[in-house]
Amino acid sequence: MSRRYDPERRRRIIDAAIRVVGRKGIAGLSHRTVAAEADVPLGSTTYHFATLDDLLVAALRQANEGFAKVVAAHPALSDPDADLPAELARVLGEWLGGDRTGVELEYELYLAALRRPALRPVAAEWAEDVAALLASRTDPVTARALVALMDGICLQVLLTGTPYDEVYAREVLARVIA
Repeated sequence: MSRRYDPERRRRIIDAAIRVVGRKGIAGLSHRTVAAEADVPLGSTTYHFATLDDLLVAALRQANEGFAKVVAAHPALSDPDADLPAELARVLGEWLGGDRTGVELEYELYLAALRRPALRPVAAEWAEDVAALLASRTDPVTARALVALMDGICLQVLLTGTPYDEVYAREVLARVIA
């Protein structure tokens, strides 16, 4: 019996892991639940991802692409003449105003790094990449402070259920830049 060539299987497994975490949380993630969700043999998940941490790292990397796409859609962030606090506040509003489940999932995977050291480098990559983008408009220390502030605003919105306040976000971002 010949093996079926399936170049998209790895990506389907990652997508399935993201859906499982979205429905059941990280505690509900196992090679078995992902294999069932992806409709692949259990051995396929362990072939592509030896451990659950390997699978979570891949899922977090893919989830990080969501915010990266929102940022990439705003070329004004790198425009030296654009109002940086207003642009950042707009980006956060777009991201938080999009698919709420997706945003919550990204943060669940991001915060899983607290208990899973294998995820920490990926979580740090996200913060470093955003800070590097912002450092072209500010300086490295201010860029890191802006990332921390945006992270805090997002967490408050997600955890408290309060609506995102773009005017407030713009004001506090401007204070950090000033």
